[in-house]
Amino acid sequence: MAIYAEEAEAVAAVTDSGDTSWILTATALVLFMTMPGLALFYGGLVRSKNVLSVMAQCSGIAFMASVLWVVCLYSLCFKGGNGGWIGNLDAAFLKGVTNETTSGTLPETLFIMFQMTFAIITPALYVGAVVERMKFGAILLFSALWLVLVYAPVCHWVWGGGWLAEMGIQDLAGGIVVHATAGVSALVMAIMLGRRRGFPEHPHPPHNPGMVYIGASMLWVGWFGFNAGSQVSAGQGAGMSMLVTHLSAATAAGVWGLMERILNGKASLVGMVTGLIAGLATITPASGNVGPMGAIAIGAIAAILCYYAVNLIRNKFKIDDSLDVFAVHGVGGILGTILLAVFGQTAFGGLGNLKPMGEQLGIQLTGLGVTIVWSAIATVIIMLVTKATIGIRVSEEEEDRGMDLTEHGEDAYSEL
Repeated sequence: MAIYAEEAEAVAAVTDSGDTSWILTATALVLFMTMPGLALFYGGLVRSKNVLSVMAQCSGIAFMASVLWVVCLYSLCFKGGNGGWIGNLDAAFLKGVTNETTSGTLPETLFIMFQMTFAIITPALYVGAVVERMKFGAILLFSALWLVLVYAPVCHWVWGGGWLAEMGIQDLAGGIVVHATAGVSALVMAIMLGRRRGFPEHPHPPHNPGMVYIGASMLWVGWFGFNAGSQVSAGQGAGMSMLVTHLSAATAAGVWGLMERILNGKASLVGMVTGLIAGLATITPASGNVGPMGAIAIGAIAAILCYYAVNLIRNKFKIDDSLDVFAVHGVGGILGTILLAVFGQTAFGGLGNLKPMGEQLGIQLTGLGVTIVWSAIATVIIMLVTKATIGIRVSEEEEDRGMDLTEHGEDAYSEL
């Protein structure tokens, strides 16, 4: 983010109506990404007997994260001294937050709400790695612990004035905070949970590609709030962030479809929108640093590398990351975090708001390395705790019947 909540104390308590109006809109757009965007995107990719379970998991995380954000997460992320590893609980239950407190040019209440939507969508991303076999209760317990132990520290490091912010890390909208954390955790969760029955011998094709397309379209629109909103103002930066976000997504979708056409003979709808999401994830950290040509280059690179990452993880390593969360979001976020150090330089059409390339690249790699290791270790611990307390996987019989009925007592496609 362009401004830390802690800086509010140093800014005159004057809100800007233009900035406030834009962030109100951006907040709604980011929530729109999870419900209904991500829920429809993931729901269409699973088998028909599990579509409601995916929507329930996305929704349950949204409900739980919203309350937990007010209870402690906002304070842990954005309060406390600069340069630290975790915030404090001075603003637990939003103590001290009123209509008069500000964060830059925004009411602090709006900044809180905007940041809450990021805490909602981040754990919802890794749902795609464990669909069709992880218990609903286990997802909620895991996510509550994950938000406290993974999301809050990393968010503080990067956006809350923590030690990586002090080093000069660049991550406008979440290549590290959102996509690297969720992507790495998704891969670890998929490995620890085990494969779905029949994988990889029997494919589990999307039950409704049209639903996938609708969800992806909502994600594309919502992502403008995600990236351009992270400028926390309605100025020139927001305009450039929106433009480069769109260009990266469009390029990645086209390149992915072209690769499918060349390699498989047909460009699939699901493939193209998967490329679209890869382009969005990859431009996310760089959307405050690169120009239009850099965005096009990032989108093309994202499509190529994420395409091969999907095949490597699914077909070579036989890891059942069911909806390719690590290959698309994890690889994309990591890639964009690295590439911004290159394409953000003025020599490559960037905005030039970086340290020299080598120095900036070292900072980016440091942030990624620590985040990846911490996310992996914490995920293993949280999975073991969840397994020991309430269990993490449904029974074979429940998996065969489908989680819509066994976990929720509902059927998305009941016969009339």
